[in-house]
Amino acid sequence: MTGTSPGPIARVQAAVGVLYREMLKFGAVGAVAFVTDVGLFNLFTTGLWPGDSAAPFDGHEKIAKIASAGVSIIVAWLGNRFWTFRHRRQVSARREFMAFLVMNLVGILIAVGCLTISHDLLGFTSTLADNISGNFVGIGLGTLFRFWAYQRLVFPEAAARPDAPGSRLVALAQGTRRTTGAANGNNIDVNGTEDTCPANRVS
Repeated sequence: MTGTSPGPIARVQAAVGVLYREMLKFGAVGAVAFVTDVGLFNLFTTGLWPGDSAAPFDGHEKIAKIASAGVSIIVAWLGNRFWTFRHRRQVSARREFMAFLVMNLVGILIAVGCLTISHDLLGFTSTLADNISGNFVGIGLGTLFRFWAYQRLVFPEAAARPDAPGSRLVALAQGTRRTTGAANGNNIDVNGTEDTCPANRVS
């Protein structure tokens, strides 16, 4: 008995369900990364550091922020790779992490850009205005960008990856192999199998 394919409404419902679950997981991972960032920053710079010695980055808040943000990015990547987008993760973890890092830097630039526009161009210099532009509007827009970028660029669907079967790059590579094989007197099919049958050779 031949099964029937799902209708358009069922496909839309399934896609919305996947998107909804990914958004929830993305938000949870982001919350853990945020707590990691803030917690480590305060641990590195305040009396929360255990023992009687001073915090390692006491008086070096910028270095502490770089360290805490770096750890939080790794936490976010691991959470998104192995949980949020585990069905999308790439084979090359290095390439994936580099793309993840670049998208996070763009997200930071979005937040800084919002703060710069508000503070320097529009002249809203109060602490409240800085928090609204940088931490609410900026981080909000940066978060939306990151979610979109993670789906499309960092953890794309299998068919959208450069090394996926059926992708344009693979098709070009296979076409090059076929051309090379024909020039040598042999045909090569799309799977890379050499055809040595005399009847199929290029004269």
